[in-house]
This record gives sequence, structure tokens and C-alpha cells, in this order.
Amino acid sequence: MRSHYCGHIDESLLDQEVDVCGWVHRRRDHGGVIFIDLRDREGLVQIVVDPDTPQVFALAERVRSEYVLRIHGRVRRRPEGTVNEDLATGRVEILALDLAVLNTSETPPFQLDEYDAAKVSEDHRLRYRYLDLRRPEMLQRLRIRSEITRVLREYLDQHGFLDIETPMLTRATPEGARDYLVPSRTHQGSFFALPQSPQLFKQLLMMSGMDRYYQIVRCFRDEDLRADRQPEFTQLDIETSFLDEEQIMSMMEEMMREVFARVLEIPLHVPFPRMSYAEAMSRFGSDKPDLRIPLELVDLGDVMKDVEFKVFSGPANDEHGRVAALRLPGGCELSRKEIDDYTKFVGIYGAKGLAYIKVNDRAAGREGLQSPILKFLPDDVIEAIMQRTGAEDGDLVFFGADKAGIVNESLGALRVRLGHDRGLVERGWQPLWIVDFPMFEWDDKANRWQALHHPFTSPREEHIDMLESDPGQCLSRAYDMVLNGTEIGGGSMRIHRADVQESVLRQLGIDEQEARDKFGFLLDALKYGCPPHGGIAFGLDRLVMLLTGAQSIREVMAFPKTQTASCLLTQAPSEVSPAQLRELGIKLRKPAAE
Repeated sequence: MRSHYCGHIDESLLDQEVDVCGWVHRRRDHGGVIFIDLRDREGLVQIVVDPDTPQVFALAERVRSEYVLRIHGRVRRRPEGTVNEDLATGRVEILALDLAVLNTSETPPFQLDEYDAAKVSEDHRLRYRYLDLRRPEMLQRLRIRSEITRVLREYLDQHGFLDIETPMLTRATPEGARDYLVPSRTHQGSFFALPQSPQLFKQLLMMSGMDRYYQIVRCFRDEDLRADRQPEFTQLDIETSFLDEEQIMSMMEEMMREVFARVLEIPLHVPFPRMSYAEAMSRFGSDKPDLRIPLELVDLGDVMKDVEFKVFSGPANDEHGRVAALRLPGGCELSRKEIDDYTKFVGIYGAKGLAYIKVNDRAAGREGLQSPILKFLPDDVIEAIMQRTGAEDGDLVFFGADKAGIVNESLGALRVRLGHDRGLVERGWQPLWIVDFPMFEWDDKANRWQALHHPFTSPREEHIDMLESDPGQCLSRAYDMVLNGTEIGGGSMRIHRADVQESVLRQLGIDEQEARDKFGFLLDALKYGCPPHGGIAFGLDRLVMLLTGAQSIREVMAFPKTQTASCLLTQAPSEVSPAQLRELGIKLRKPAAE
């Protein structure tokens, strides 16, 4: 039907006759000559229809946006002064000799040739996703996604990894989010769960002797959504035997450098820097710090222990509390309203307020500072704050004082917000490994330990004996890859000894019976010659989002869900018939009346 893609028409085809097919991107009538920009997957080409071919011209007059056409014509140079250097095809055009309308189109619900993001809501775009995907911007993102997956596959294939599929219908396991459940018709009253990840299966593959496994796999989590979360998402899942964390991390670095070099033609520095979890939380309030932002948190707990101001001294004397400062260079420019807006912002993360000091004249001491809290602080404490934060004239120092988790989350988020608002984000790419994670974190609500990563992460060898006696001090053999403030990959060495796995499950409040019920198959497999193994999983959607500059993973998925986990295109989820429910042995309960 076609001899060439529209975007491949160039000067090498001059004076040749070609056949192209595509959609009408734009139609223009210039004094009796009709110009049609014809669009397909590979780009645009200009079609010229003149009155010398009356039948073709008459058809062209009826053509409208998004009509599907087949054009037979001759390639010629564009006249002098009409060259479009922004198009790969911009030096040539096709003189139409024949035109066929393959299909008509109603007026699209939004314009594709002059798309204005401000005028088209995301809901509207998702409702007509098949039209939205025709836009070159969307097409380019999916092309880059395809290229990234191709490079990843080639790298892993070349390094001896086997592409192995794991089940979509499995059993529910505790992995940090709610499962999507699938009722069984043949086992009424029982349910499959869609996998949150292939974690247990890839470990079983290592126990099966597969040695190196990978899979680009769909995963499912019924959790609250945000810009970089979806109920179904894609990850690159990797597991390998007889390699330690240093070897795995080195290999994954090399793979990521390969992606950047081949897809973006950008080199990443070697090796990626490493930072402990404790250092990341102390300096940036986050275990996925964006190193492009030159702002850091500074601890002030020791300085504030003896002040009369309980807002500061209380957390400073609490073993679970933290007092920290964040210096903003040039922050004296902030208005009261801007400070109030940032106070509301940190409130989202549980902060009760946002104290600050404006440094108008550092040399003038207390008199050169401006803040409602100065009256509560003695001169020596004020001087210590100035010295420790490195405050200079024109700076503003923000403070956080509360439980350590609240301070870290609120000031960490404020750091990122200020970086973007104040234009402090440096250009480029900043990859980073976060290591030395704690094995467990305490859950105050449940009053028990939780796994910081997942229950199958191995503790450090020297900390195994501390699992029972001092679990809070145990560090794991986990590692996360962070890129520009986004976690793109997380992994660890796994537990390969049954006694260690049972000990970890006990610390998580999972007794022997529950462990057998949920993980009996894994515990059994550990007893039959399990090799040392470890792996990592990369969020493919997040990686593509970063490399394409998109603001949300919905922008790099062909058919995403909304933030309420619904599909506006297909109207899913939807009700099913009573007959289907009866077949599954399910009876719906009406919601209680309000």
C-alpha cells in the first residue's frame, strides 16, 4: 500500500514516484493550490495538490483533519524560501498524482496540529487516548520506551541472563501494599492475587539453578496513586546467583551507562557515588536525594537541648526526635505570604509549623536577624546556628523540630520544593547508590517491626546474631539506585538460609504457622541447596519518565489509569452481570446507608 514512510521522504528520492499513507495533520488552501501535511509514525511530509489534476484536486478539497489518505506522487524540491529546516522532510515535497481517501474522520475532540496542553484536560486526553497517542510528543516517548527496553534486553542477553516468565495468578503475600484479588471459579471461596512483584518466583528460579534471570514484567499494587505510581506498572526484574552486592551493583551501573549512551548519547560518570541511608537521611531528609539541588539539612539537636523554647528542646531531648535547619541562600527575598505558603506545604507532611530566621546583617549579631523565635534563643545558641548553617547576609534559615520522621519528610520535601521554586536545580544527571539500609523500622501503630525493604532481604553477615537480640541495629545488604531524586531501582542480597529467614519472619511478628501458610513453599525450597543470590528491580515507567522529561509515568504508558485507578477509555472497572457473580460464588453486599 505504501513504498515509504512519510518521515523518510528526503532528497535521495528526488524525481522518484512514491506511495505514502497517513493522517491529515493539517490542510491549507493557498490560492488554488492545496497543501496537506501528511503524518505517520515516522514524521510529516508536505503533499502538494494543484489544479492540473482536477479529480485529485476535487478530492483534496473535501479532505479534513485526521482523514486517512493514500498518496501516490513524485518527490521534488521545495521552492526556494519555503524550506522547513525543523522537519527531516523539510527540503522536499510530494506532488500528488493520485489520492485515495481510506477513511474519513469526525472533528476530533481536541486539535492535534495545534495542541495546547493548557486547554486540554488530562481526563479528556485519557478518554480519547487513541487520538492523544497520535501526537508526535506522545509517539516519541513510546519510541524511546521501546528503545530503552531493547537496550536493556540486549545487555542482559549478552551477559547470560535468561528471559523467564513467572505466573500472573498467584497467592497473596505481604509485600507492603494491598493485593488485587482474582476470584477462582473452580475453587469457590478462594482467590488468586495478581503479583506485586515476582520476588518469590525469581528466588525459586535461583534455587532451580537458572543462575541468571530477567523479565520485563507487569506488577500490580492496590495503593494510593500519585504522579509516579499506577495500579499496574512495568518493572525490569533481575536475579542472579553466586554474585555479591558489589558485583551486582557494578553490573547494573554498566547497564545503566549503556542505556544513557545509546538512547540519549550521554555518558554517566564512573563509578556512581555511594551514600549510606543514615547519611542521606541526615543531610537530605530522604533516602532518594536529588543531588542536583545544593541545599542540605543541618542537625541542631545538641545546640537546642538546653533552650527554654520547648518547641526545640522537646524534640532535641527525645531519642526519636530531631531538630534540623535548612539554609536558603538569598532567602531574605521571600515575602511573608511565600513563607506562609511553605508553612502550609510542610504541614502536608505532618509538620506543625515552620520556624525561620532571616539573616539581614550577619555581623550585627542578634540585631541583624529577623524572626519571631529570636526572643526564645540565647545569643550563644543563635551564634551556633549561624556558624553551623554557614548563614550569610541575605540568607534565610528554616527549622524543623519534631519526631525525626516528620522532620526528615517535611524538610526533605521543602528542600526539593525550594530547589525548583528558586531555580537552584543544576542541569544534568546525578545517579547515586544508597546502601547500608536498616533491616527493620518500627511501626508505632502496629507496635512491631516492619521490613524496610521486604522480608526476604538478607542482613549483613556480622549482624545475623543481632536479629533476635537487637533488631533495630541490624543493617541489611540492600541497595537502591537513585537518579535525580527518583528511586529507579531497588534490590538486595536475599536470605539463602532457612534458619535466618525464619528468624527474620519472627521479628516481623509472623509466627511459625503463619509463615508456613504464606511462605511454606519458599521455606521448604531453602532446605534443598539454595545458592547465595541477589537481585534488583528497576521501575521501567519511572526510568522512561526521567529520560523523556515527562512529568508523570502516565505520559509514558500507552493506556494508563487515572489517579482513582480507573480507565476513562474503556470505563473500567465496571459492574459484571449477576450470572457471572453466581458462577464465582460471590454475592455483593450493598453499602450501609449513611
